Amino acid sequence: MPSQFDPPSGTRDFLAAEVELREHVFGRIGSVYSRYGFEPLQTPAFERLDVLLGKYGDEGEKLIFKILRRGEHEASGEADLALRYDLTVPLARVAAAYGSQLPTPYKRYAIGQVWRADRPGKDRYREFAQCDLDTLGSPSLLADAETLCAQYDALTEVGLPEFSFQLNSRRVLAGLLVAYGVPEDLGAGVLTSLDKLDKLAPADVIAELAGRGLAPEQASEIVTALTAPDSTDRLRTALAKTDEGTAGLDEVDTVLSFVAAQIPGDRIAFTPRMVRGLSYYTGPVWEILAAGVSGSIGGGGRYDGLIRQLGGPDVPATGAALGIERIVSLVSGSDSLTRSRIDVAVTVMREDLAVQSFELAARARAAGLRASVYLGSSGKLGRQLKWASDSGARWCAIYGDQELEQGTVTVRDMVSGEQTPVPLAEFGSYLADAAARGEA
Repeated sequence: MPSQFDPPSGTRDFLAAEVELREHVFGRIGSVYSRYGFEPLQTPAFERLDVLLGKYGDEGEKLIFKILRRGEHEASGEADLALRYDLTVPLARVAAAYGSQLPTPYKRYAIGQVWRADRPGKDRYREFAQCDLDTLGSPSLLADAETLCAQYDALTEVGLPEFSFQLNSRRVLAGLLVAYGVPEDLGAGVLTSLDKLDKLAPADVIAELAGRGLAPEQASEIVTALTAPDSTDRLRTALAKTDEGTAGLDEVDTVLSFVAAQIPGDRIAFTPRMVRGLSYYTGPVWEILAAGVSGSIGGGGRYDGLIRQLGGPDVPATGAALGIERIVSLVSGSDSLTRSRIDVAVTVMREDLAVQSFELAARARAAGLRASVYLGSSGKLGRQLKWASDSGARWCAIYGDQELEQGTVTVRDMVSGEQTPVPLAEFGSYLADAAARGEA
């Protein structure tokens, strides 16, 4: 049974270490995206209900958190607002509302909370963060390549271990269906089944395709081609016989040539069996895989026409998203992301020395460090040193009778235990120099 003090089901509390880790990851990703010329965008946590309805299909609309009318309309039980379901529909609304004020192309990134009225479960939340990157208004494959490179740099910047990109094209998939004689009315279902090749045995996928109405020999031929050791070469040969397949291969090869100087060849590959399931994609598509993780940690693709369908202008677009919650969990064990609560702990040895101790903490902060004075009631140095250690402080500033008499402050290195008397007037500069040397 949940405790009365537990957060609502499907939500989480984040204590200091987790908040700092998340802010660190979000900040690193945002910094990389900014270097690529993407602008940050913040939109309200809730939108008008009519903006969201009709955008996510019947199943998606069941997961929209609706907000009841307020005040004199509360008794009606009707809703007019809803918590945002994703960051894409708000982007479409912004593009429609501020079109003339936005640059062309419009490159934006957004990192923020979204809400889904879903059934909570392991790694499934009702409130979670999304991280989106989009370019509106450019038909060039350079935009797709730039998005891929930005994601690669962002994941590298946060210290994610091994990860790689699987690249394909919706036009390749369309050509695949033509090349293997799949009836048009079965195409969507066939692609859905082929997308399960990473999870199911080939025989199971063949059986599922047959169950969808595809001739058993056709199902076997396609699955064999997609799972063979030389599958890429086989499919290139088959696709070259169709116009859509040829166009899709050109897209894939062009994007690969654009990113070759920035993404190592062993980190990205043409993967004909990769089917990014959302039907609104129109060109290159990709997914990001990480070592030891089932499923993708991100993906993206070109979606010309979607912004118009969502209520915005009819502009070409490409974009991507990172599974930010999963990424945070993957980097959470990295020592490089571990932060202490403070850098400098300042003792208060006696009440009549508290004013000087308070001033020392202020000098440390002015030097750009995080500092706090001891707030307990004990004047014992041993207890205050333990507090400094528990706080993760790099230094402890000790100010007692001896320091008062000599006009100094004793700076204790909490790692080595070495203690250095520092003239009061030089305290701030001493810490700033130590931090600059990488001792912090």
